[in-house]
Formats: sequence, structure tokens, C-alpha cells
Amino acid sequence: MDNANQPNNSNQLQIELSPEVAEGIYANLAIITHSSAEVVMDFIRVLPGVPKANVKSRIVLAPEHAKRLLLALQDNIAKYEKAFGTINLPGAPAPQGGRTATPFGVPEGKA
Repeated sequence: MDNANQPNNSNQLQIELSPEVAEGIYANLAIITHSSAEVVMDFIRVLPGVPKANVKSRIVLAPEHAKRLLLALQDNIAKYEKAFGTINLPGAPAPQGGRTATPFGVPEGKA
């Protein structure tokens, strides 16, 4: 059967990635805050010897989407470690049940 004559699936999401976004933004610090309605993630690039750092990107998520992101990251990290070995975090305590690591080695924040 010729697929060219079949209608497109209107439920299919088409995602476009511009060249500028595809380059990505490097960040080595993340600050995560939240309210009852949203989770805000600020990604920052800190350079040695520079006393000021600007937020390079801010992502605002509903709490439900933040939890989906957490689960997706956990799944991808598990797959990465299965393929390439354990990711060691120097100076990090051993994982405790139910608690995730503080990102980028930053002290745990309070919101």
C-alpha cells in the first residue's frame, strides 16, 4: 500500500530543533526552587576567578512534570551506568534510600 496517499496522524507531535538550541548551553551549577504550583530550575555557568555568574537558562515546570523529569533522568543515568560504568561523585556520601543527590555538588537548598 502506498503511504503517500494515507492521511498524516494528526496526533503525532513534530519537534523542531533550531541550530542555536542544538548547540546547547553549558552549565556547571543548578539552583532548584519550588512553590506549590511550580518547580524552577536555574542553570548557571560559574567560571574560576570570576565573582559573578549569570543564569544561562531557566526552566519552569509543573510539579508533575518535574517528577516525570526526575524519573526520566534516573532511568537514563541507570542506562548510562550500565553501559559505561558507575558515575563517581568525589566527596559525595553514599546514596540513601529515597533521596536523590544534590545536583552539581551544591549544598542542599531550602525553598
